[in-house]
Amino acid sequence: PVPTPHSPSLPLTGKTVLVTRAAGQSSKFSQALASLGATAIEMPTIEIVPPSSWEGLDNAISQISSFHWLILTSTNGVDYFFERLFAQNKDARILSNLKIAVVGEKTAQSLKQRCLQADFIPPNFVADSLVENFPEELTGKKVLFPRVESGGREILVQELTAKGAEVIEVAAYQSRCPDDVPPSAELALQNGSVDVITFTSSKTVQFFYQLIQKVFSKNSQEDSSVAIAKSLEKVCIASIGPQTSKTCRSLFGRVDVEAEEYTLDGLTLALIKWVTTSVC
Repeated sequence: PVPTPHSPSLPLTGKTVLVTRAAGQSSKFSQALASLGATAIEMPTIEIVPPSSWEGLDNAISQISSFHWLILTSTNGVDYFFERLFAQNKDARILSNLKIAVVGEKTAQSLKQRCLQADFIPPNFVADSLVENFPEELTGKKVLFPRVESGGREILVQELTAKGAEVIEVAAYQSRCPDDVPPSAELALQNGSVDVITFTSSKTVQFFYQLIQKVFSKNSQEDSSVAIAKSLEKVCIASIGPQTSKTCRSLFGRVDVEAEEYTLDGLTLALIKWVTTSVC
């Protein structure tokens, strides 16, 4: 017989997992966790919104023929880039002389949905790997990099520039911290029923911390950082990759699980391994 969710034969049975992905991006991950027996509670820690101005991206698109490479490091970057491309009554044909590099399988899939194939996907799904393994000499190459307006990692631009590229960064979207914590997530955190919290970027960690500070300063007489440390003492902190783990350590003092492959599938596998080996 096929095991049903919460049956003892499923690896995450009995575990309550808090999912902190962006609003609108967490449902597939939550469904995958639920199919493995977990109770998934969504607590979006990021809202994706348009940038404060479209001017930079619109100008870059109007001069797209002057670029050699387009670098896309997220599905949000893909979505907003094409939104503005279409807003100028252009389509993917104007990209025919341009090479496209993407970071991550999800970004590549998002590109494929628009009938475009990435020319380069680095072997590891992190920005550093893109620079290390770039397939051609960058000296004299003009690179368009649509990215989050603020708070993204600067190292990619610095390293591409150091290799001789002219990098034009433009704001394609903005990520902000939501105003509130969903009641189901707040209740689970307060009553200690959360077993695992998953983080998929440094920003999810930072914004989670901001939100949880509000929760504990509202409901506890203790200093919020002390209350947070106590409440998360027995909770497994699960990270999608090294940069996210670094932020976890700076705010929580630890990380308990890190994905070997820096994807949602990799994070899911790491959680299964954690359960079966009782790492935390």
